[in-house]
Amino acid sequence: MLERQVLLLYIVGKCMEDETLIMTMLFDFFGDLLTEKQREYFDLYHNEDLSLSEIAEKTGISRQGVFDMVTRAEKSLAELEQKTGVVQRWLDTRLELKQAGELARELLRQLDEKGKSADLARELVQKLERVGN
Repeated sequence: MLERQVLLLYIVGKCMEDETLIMTMLFDFFGDLLTEKQREYFDLYHNEDLSLSEIAEKTGISRQGVFDMVTRAEKSLAELEQKTGVVQRWLDTRLELKQAGELARELLRQLDEKGKSADLARELVQKLERVGN
């Protein structure tokens, strides 16, 4: 369990605190790399919010079997992120884009609305807003 927590802390750094949100994001990025069963059980547990017992009853395997499958899926997702850093880079990029957009809006406010610089700043704000959404 401690290894999993260390991996999660590595993944999110200072960005996110909710483990379910982290796991869901990892699943969005790397879920296709899991086995079909891992995807199914992970989805039922994290996205459908079913308990281990409910999943066991629904799938016909033991609660421990469900726990093992979900845990292996979580570990695989965390290891993929640890090796690639894709999610962390995506989060960093979104943060940088948000900050750039805020700077561009501030620049626009400080410029003369009728000047060419204001038109360029306005265009920059629009582009950043499209990319950030």
